[in-house]
Amino acid sequence: MQKLFKNIKGDRLIWAIVALLAILSFLPVYSAASNLAYKTVGGNTFTFFVKHFVHLVLGFGIMYGVHKIPYRYFKGLSLIMIPIVLVLLGVTMLQGTTIEGANASRWIQIPIVGMSFQTSTLAAVVLMVYVARYMSKIKDKAITFKASVLPLWVPVFFVLILILPANFSTAAIMFLMVLMLVFLGGYPIRYLAVIIGSGILTLTLFILIAKAFPDAMPNRVDTWMGRIESFSNPEDTEADYQIEKAKIAIATGGIKGVGPGKSMQKNFLPQSSSDFIFAIIIEEYGLIGGFVIMILYLWLLFRIVIVAQKCDTIFGKLLVLGVGLPIVFQALINMAVAVELFPVTGQTLPLISSGGTSIWMTCLAIGIILSVSAKREEIKEQEINEDNPLEILSEAL
Repeated sequence: MQKLFKNIKGDRLIWAIVALLAILSFLPVYSAASNLAYKTVGGNTFTFFVKHFVHLVLGFGIMYGVHKIPYRYFKGLSLIMIPIVLVLLGVTMLQGTTIEGANASRWIQIPIVGMSFQTSTLAAVVLMVYVARYMSKIKDKAITFKASVLPLWVPVFFVLILILPANFSTAAIMFLMVLMLVFLGGYPIRYLAVIIGSGILTLTLFILIAKAFPDAMPNRVDTWMGRIESFSNPEDTEADYQIEKAKIAIATGGIKGVGPGKSMQKNFLPQSSSDFIFAIIIEEYGLIGGFVIMILYLWLLFRIVIVAQKCDTIFGKLLVLGVGLPIVFQALINMAVAVELFPVTGQTLPLISSGGTSIWMTCLAIGIILSVSAKREEIKEQEINEDNPLEILSEAL
């Protein structure tokens, strides 16, 4: 164990925050999964506990392995991974999975192991690394819109358009994160206005085509519009069932909560162990538990900004912000949905919600951040050794 800790590099506080979030996730997932357990495995909630444990172990294995890779290699890897991601997204969309007539093509089956994998989560990480690479490449050059369309916006467009039919919220979040990253990278605002306008126009055309030819391409347009209408409608409807149960759970929890495992709304709230786990956390652990989780994510945000600020290269700075900010942004959206500050999106709570792909890709992103901070530590150690006269004397001898 001591040898393992010695081999762990990078920001120690990020390691601690991630480990703490993972540890705190076990009881809520174990408790919230009871409803799903009775429907699928005869009430054996321990199965979901073990499954969540395995997902976290694999996630931490990914994080440990990735943080050992020098972050400069991610530049080349992003170029290789973009076409692979496009193929995976295409296969995922073409498989044609539908639920009640709506496109639910978000997952592909991994051969042999029989596990499902949500390709859009991998695409999100790869795309942010790719954009960070491009923006660092043109940092000291004159940026023209025409020159940036093919290498930057065409890959972004194809990735988003392949995700959009089945998962609007993920596509929208990715688009916002890309805009944020290119803005931080110094991309001219006047060009960003053109991209935003083009994005709105593309979305409008997609909705019109989907509504005009609903049988040509199964999609979730009606679901998106229904959620937005329900959110904007002050009167409660059947579509508000999830939100109403979430609000009941939060109101029941109060300040201190009803206690671990004693949630009642987990039996009625769909996706209680994933999309709406924050409501279950507040019901069982109260506002105190909810604030603890929120503070941990904000602390993670603070450490991400610190790592980016200390990095010596433009690529490193943009890489950390590109893969790190979406984690915290997704967490805030998940929490906002639970308290009805945002329409239902289907976004999980990173590192806490059950679900293998979400955990693995979050750990992949954090591993990249740790790789950047590990390089900074290595440079700092070299500077200390070079300034140490005893070290210089020993090398001379």
